[in-house]
Amino acid sequence: MRKKLLLSIALAGIVSVVSACGTPESGSESGSESSQSPANESAAPDAAPEVADPDLEGVPDVVALVNGSEILKADFESVYTAQYEQAAIQSQMSGEAVDQDELKTQTVEGMIGTELLVQEAGERGLEASDEAITAALDELVAANQLGSADEFYAALAEQGMDEATVNDQLTTQVQVEQLIQEEAGDTAPSEEELTAAYDEAVAQQEEQNAQSGEETEVPPFEEAKPALEEQLKSQKESAAAESLVTSLREEADVTINL
Repeated sequence: MRKKLLLSIALAGIVSVVSACGTPESGSESGSESSQSPANESAAPDAAPEVADPDLEGVPDVVALVNGSEILKADFESVYTAQYEQAAIQSQMSGEAVDQDELKTQTVEGMIGTELLVQEAGERGLEASDEAITAALDELVAANQLGSADEFYAALAEQGMDEATVNDQLTTQVQVEQLIQEEAGDTAPSEEELTAAYDEAVAQQEEQNAQSGEETEVPPFEEAKPALEEQLKSQKESAAAESLVTSLREEADVTINL
């Protein structure tokens, strides 16, 4: 059960860190330049908070128990470090320091939720086909702008994860995705939902334009429609997952030692 806890958010987080590590300096510089106007360029360096190292002091060997399954220190540290790396980048952009205590709480709660979903998928006997696992792998390879599955495995090997471990996580991820899809049911958005989402996007862009003085336009509805469909499907699946985790948590025996 230990390795299963790294699925989804952990795997995505680790891969994101691996991908970002290639150009950390250029990435942060381009981000800060694009978000600053000439008027506040000189003030920006003083406004940006100093990024500390992730605080892993005092993390217990068993961070939490979920229906008897342990969330271990090593797993928590892997996930937390990945989450912290992303939060640190956002911190530099926003000028707000990372609240590590809050981030630790969010991390362990996320891992508990993941473990509850893993357990529920097992209880329902959901299985992952080879085709579904391959599709999940291909999606991660593309999402992280890697050239092949071999590059993906090599990147994670540098993080101490061998191919068998990655494949085990992918299997579990597919099972959990099936569980969420089962809970969410038909997630295809209606035309009314798409129109409302588009109108909201246009209004938000107009507000941003008014604040920035720029004239960025939202693509026409038909052009934006595929992205809106994916966005709304994702929102419905996220809501279903959140609802299921809440329900499972009410009946679960959970102990947090953090």
